[in-house]
Order: sequence, then structure tokens, then C-alpha cells
Amino acid sequence: MRDNSTYHYRNLKDLGDCHAAMGDLKHAKISYEQAASVAPLEATPQLDLAALAIQGGRLREAKEHYQKAIALNPASSEAYGGFAVACHQLNECAAAFEAYMKCLELDQDNLVALLGLFQTSRQMGTFAQITRYLEIYLQSHPDDTAVLFCLATLYARDSRFDLARQAVLKVLSIEPEKPDAMNLLRQIEKKLTSDGPFDESPAAANYLRQ
Repeated sequence: MRDNSTYHYRNLKDLGDCHAAMGDLKHAKISYEQAASVAPLEATPQLDLAALAIQGGRLREAKEHYQKAIALNPASSEAYGGFAVACHQLNECAAAFEAYMKCLELDQDNLVALLGLFQTSRQMGTFAQITRYLEIYLQSHPDDTAVLFCLATLYARDSRFDLARQAVLKVLSIEPEKPDAMNLLRQIEKKLTSDGPFDESPAAANYLRQ
């Protein structure tokens, strides 16, 4: 019986994938719902249904499917990431922030979650949590200049100017003509040699608002 049920589930899952690939979202949804009914302990059909809901702009429905997927598989970074995106689009920043962090705990290389966490941090007016995740991400992606530039800006905002200088110099070692980085470096070095306020560069400020 279990073998037959597994076979039936896989067929329904594959059929749903085929319908989705062809753009037939109505029949894809039917197949995924049937797959979920046949295999109620499988998280994947809930993820598939959530993806269809996202495509259709049904964000609250997507949230429900992602929540079911999380309940079925608490180790699914995909489920947490999807839930975070749905919450973010609904302007539920606190819930999105927590879900992005959980996603990154499960998958430190998830750039989508990292950028989502950065955006929700900006919207909530705090960058305390994001710095650590940027540092972790750069351990495995040391030459990602976009993340390095972001980290340099955050270090500078926190008055950690020596670290900010190191980060922006790394950016310039990879992209020597990057004007945003050169401007930020001038601001950092000015601060290191004076007691004046840190004047965040327009480019850096704009980056933090993206």
C-alpha cells in the first residue's frame, strides 16, 4: 500500500510540475492538491501550492501553505524563505524579518534571504542583526563586492571605521574604478583623521534605502 501511495504521489507531483511548466496553473493546483491529499506528511506539495499562490498574487494563501510546509518540515529553508517573502510583500516586516533570519540559519548562502533581511532591517530602522549575516555570507563568498560594500557602509554607520576601511579596500581591489566605493573610502578616511561627523556618501545612503 505504501509503495502504491508513493507511486501515486510522485505521478501527481510530476503531473502538477508539467501543468505548471506549460502555464496551466489551474490544473497544476488540482494535481498538487491531490498530491498533498495522497501524501499529507510531505511538505513539497505545500511549497508547490504556495509558489502557485505567489504567482497568482494570493499572498495570504501562499503564507498558509508555507506555514503548513514549515510544520511538516521545520528544517526547510525554502519554506521559511518563501514565508518571509510573502510576509514582506504584505508589509508584515517583523514576521518577514524573523523568517528571513531562520532561513539564513538553515542556509547561510541564501542571497535572496540576505537581501530580504537587509530590506526589512531598513524598514524597521535597525541594522544590528544584518551585519552578522553579511559577515557569515562573505566567509563563503569573499569577493561579492555588493555585499562587501553594504557591510562597509554598515560598519561606518556603527563607527567601526577600521573595519569599514578594510571592507571598502577589498571592494576596490576587485573593482578599482568603482566610484561609490572610492567616495565611501574618502568619507571613512576623513573620519579616521578627524573628530567630525561621518557624512554618509549619497551612493551608500541610496544603497541602504534600496
